[in-house]
Amino acid sequence: MKTAWIAVLALLAAVQPVSAQTLINGAGATFPYPIYSKWFDEYAKIDPEVRFNYQSIGSGGGIKQITSRTVDFGATDGPMSDEQLKQAPGELLHIPTVLGAVVATYNVPGSPKLNFTPDVLADIFLGKITKWNDARIAAANAGASLPDQPILVVHRSDGSGTTYVWVDYLSKVSPEWQQKVGKGTSVNWPVGLGGKGNEGVSGQVKNTPGALGYVELAYAVKNKLPVASVKNAAGKFIEPTIASTTAAAAGAAKSMPDDFRASLTNVLGDDAYPIASFTWLLVYKDQPNEVKGRAVAKFLWWMSHEGQKYADDLLYAPLPQAVVKQIEAKIKHITYQGKPLMAAR
Repeated sequence: MKTAWIAVLALLAAVQPVSAQTLINGAGATFPYPIYSKWFDEYAKIDPEVRFNYQSIGSGGGIKQITSRTVDFGATDGPMSDEQLKQAPGELLHIPTVLGAVVATYNVPGSPKLNFTPDVLADIFLGKITKWNDARIAAANAGASLPDQPILVVHRSDGSGTTYVWVDYLSKVSPEWQQKVGKGTSVNWPVGLGGKGNEGVSGQVKNTPGALGYVELAYAVKNKLPVASVKNAAGKFIEPTIASTTAAAAGAAKSMPDDFRASLTNVLGDDAYPIASFTWLLVYKDQPNEVKGRAVAKFLWWMSHEGQKYADDLLYAPLPQAVVKQIEAKIKHITYQGKPLMAAR
């Protein structure tokens, strides 16, 4: 009997690894965290043998961790620079996942619906406009009740793709910003207080009278914060919505670079919201682990197809079909030891 039990236990030990879950670790952007959480939950129903562990630590952290190979994928809203890509131990791919809008959100009595021109936004963040009732703010907001109250700028304290999108925009519309501050996932802010993650900035704005900050649209809506319309390159004040974010992507989809590192800020288009961006997952072209690599490739395929139906409800814009076709080709080139991990489809 004892021998039989030993045989059974040995058999169980032998089969257990086959049925064990594959854990995929990722880290990075807070901008897409709401939809990534939804995707990971939904994908577990499709493939219960795969589980995702995602740490929403900011794009800068995601880039660092995927570069050091401490995670299976990174996530960023600011594309890696050529220099950063050279520092990685292998070829890294940028895979677009959805599009989102970065919005100006504020805490002003009565939560009036505000408009901002590009030069005013830049000068507020440069510390040149310091009061809510400044004549230049009032000029774009006839009839709005603007208090004689200091503006408290709130920005990200961590390395952030949301920051990258925001300052990429400011660099395009303000020569002074471009010269004095520039763009990146982290910059030397002229004024303001820092908050960690989109969550931290949303919280600071919500709890601080007179605050003005920038967050991904979903975080403003979730926290019941007002969002401003911004004058676009066509001279129209555009509210951040799924439709206006999609409009910003329309032109980029026609001339998408092969590596997907495209900027959508201040693009032409009558209905385009001017502060929009793709967000990307970062994965190695040649995967270090065959099982995990195949799981990542299958998830990327699902995300770019079936997963897109969850975007609208969470206030993200789905990928344009032309971009999905490019992503399909890129996923088919993900390999393990040089051999493709995805079967032909």
